[in-house]
Amino acid sequence: MRVLVMGSTGFIGARTVRRLLDSGYHVRCLVRSDRRIGRLGGLAVEQVRGDLFDAFSLARAVKGCDACIHLAGLSGWDQITGPAVHDVIHQGTLRLLAALDDTSVRRLVYVSSTAAIDGTRKPVALDERSRFTLGQSGLDYAVAKHAAEQAVLRHNGGTLETVIVSPAETYGADDQDWITAGSIRDVLSGWPALAVRGGSSVVHVDDVAAGIVAALARGGAGERYILGGDNLTIEQIVRLMLDIAAVRRPVVVVPFALLRSAVVACRLVRRAPPIEPVLLDYLSRYWFVVSDKARAELGYRPRPARDVLAPAVHWVRDQIAETRRAVLRETISGEPVAHGAGQ
Repeated sequence: MRVLVMGSTGFIGARTVRRLLDSGYHVRCLVRSDRRIGRLGGLAVEQVRGDLFDAFSLARAVKGCDACIHLAGLSGWDQITGPAVHDVIHQGTLRLLAALDDTSVRRLVYVSSTAAIDGTRKPVALDERSRFTLGQSGLDYAVAKHAAEQAVLRHNGGTLETVIVSPAETYGADDQDWITAGSIRDVLSGWPALAVRGGSSVVHVDDVAAGIVAALARGGAGERYILGGDNLTIEQIVRLMLDIAAVRRPVVVVPFALLRSAVVACRLVRRAPPIEPVLLDYLSRYWFVVSDKARAELGYRPRPARDVLAPAVHWVRDQIAETRRAVLRETISGEPVAHGAGQ
């Protein structure tokens, strides 16, 4: 079976490609012309250069494929607000669905996010039956993901089967976009370590990749599967990270009202706030989920939280150490040195 992977160079996308290859699939990747193949280097994949908004390259990528996994989108903290999110995530998905019509592709796995369910004010675990409540956080990313999900579900039927998987907060080494790695860096570098109200389900990137491939192989048509792990409060996550790193540091839980006041004060004096205002409500919610359906139907088996966080913490710690060494070399030599991602 030949599988087209959209978003193959990303953090989750590249791990999914590797999982597909290990499972015996032939893989084709649509890679943007301005994107380095990076994580795909050395992998036996077909490459088509182009993107979702180039009809010619999209048609070339789709031709002859039996299935498609769609991971392309914006996900970095500096990318998840504004009109571009809607254009890339929602409109991009609509373009892909149109391109799949009257082709040999018979199955589409759309990789969404638990953000498309939306968080809660209390630590209540949600599942596939939970409804999205527009306006809870109002985050552009969450709204766009939810809209894309609805478009995919409406497209199910006829010659195309669609399956949706929704990963929780995903950790692992080599998080070059610093989506979760940035938070780990702040925890390991800050004094004291700060936490906020709220919490998240944490899952390892390789477990997400395994769940995506399982959904491709045996996910029910028109079904949705949540890929989560252990549900932890932000304070528990911070303390576990420090314990993994063997770092002794006090942890301070910042009250939401105080954090909100700090954000407002920073805006008044035109200084960068500790958290962007649009993310404040999002970060203070509980994103707890259960994955009973994925366990039962896909054989999904996420690893425990310590095993999820440890590789990411060790990788970030190494990045921080390398940056410090680079700064020291620069200071000694007097010549600029290219700093690593941990700066």
